[in-house]
Amino acid sequence: MGYTHLKRAIVLFALLSCVSAGAQTPSPSDAQALEQQGKLTEAEKAWRLVVQQNPHDAAAHASLGVVLSRQGKYAEAVLAYKKALTLSPKLPGAQLNLGLAEFKQGHFQAAVAPLSAALAAEPANTQARTLLGLSCYGAGQFAEASSYLAPVAKLDPDNTELHRVLAQSCLGAKKYSCALEEFRNIQQRDPDSAAAHMLTGEALDGLGRTPEAIEEFEAAAKISPREPEVNFGLGFLQWKLLHYDEAKSALQTELSMDPNHAQALAYLGDIELKDNDLDKALPLLEKAVKIRSDVRIAYVDLGAILMQEKRYQDAMVALQHAVKLDPAQPDSHFRLGRLYQAMGNTTAAQQEFARVRELHEKAEEDVASKLSAPPPSVPQ
Repeated sequence: MGYTHLKRAIVLFALLSCVSAGAQTPSPSDAQALEQQGKLTEAEKAWRLVVQQNPHDAAAHASLGVVLSRQGKYAEAVLAYKKALTLSPKLPGAQLNLGLAEFKQGHFQAAVAPLSAALAAEPANTQARTLLGLSCYGAGQFAEASSYLAPVAKLDPDNTELHRVLAQSCLGAKKYSCALEEFRNIQQRDPDSAAAHMLTGEALDGLGRTPEAIEEFEAAAKISPREPEVNFGLGFLQWKLLHYDEAKSALQTELSMDPNHAQALAYLGDIELKDNDLDKALPLLEKAVKIRSDVRIAYVDLGAILMQEKRYQDAMVALQHAVKLDPAQPDSHFRLGRLYQAMGNTTAAQQEFARVRELHEKAEEDVASKLSAPPPSVPQ
């Protein structure tokens, strides 16, 4: 064979190879058939070849996302869905599938936007509404969660878990009447649920019905004496009503089961401080803040004790941290003002006392605005 014939043969072989490779490239129908047969690994490979050959095919990218999701490869599925939506923002089902893939990974905040878009496109889509409500709940957006879940729960009265999430969303959003209604319904279905009694107690306390809340926690403690948090909750409610002996007993019971319960340590330390037993209060409060740095009352009380011991710098650190945790609470500002006075910093003390007055005036205004609100107009 001469050089010209050899060159011609090489070109023909290359062409034949291209034709052969093209013949092996699967079509979307081939990929769909593999998926329907449950051959997900093969289907994934097929869809990847399809999108490689047709990079602007939004539906193919979305289909790849579906196969990846079915295999639990949610992070890869998210990328496929996002590519599909970049190519076709209104591609049916893509936003819902993207939101579901994010939800499955526990990326609740990331799931909210695509699920909101899916619900906006299909307001009657119960799956989108439920997933959006659950995602808002997981993201700590309790008011939004309750608004999305309420109509879904109404359609499914026997779904106790859904109603529990709705109730907890209402509780987190401080919609106490809604929470109480839901928890009461759960109690009727499961009267021996300690958790339901505890959550009902939380709702009652939010409504200012603390004595009734205590009864609920007592019922929970009777059903399940070693239920986590039940004795702490009971102790806290008794503390709120200034029943310090009863509170102390409940908090000690909680600590006997969980010696590192930071809040129980803090409130027990507060009771010891109120009894003027600094030797008992100080180690309890120090242990509480060592375990958790967000228990405000522990820092307020630590600041008070350290100030009495004239450990002014340590007291200032504790009280400034208490203010940072919740700037709207006047007690920490007041104690910090007293500390600045003791340290001779008159200007800083006056600023803190002025802040205390502002907070008290605001509280009075809030109450006054509620009491003086005009009555609703009577329809004509």
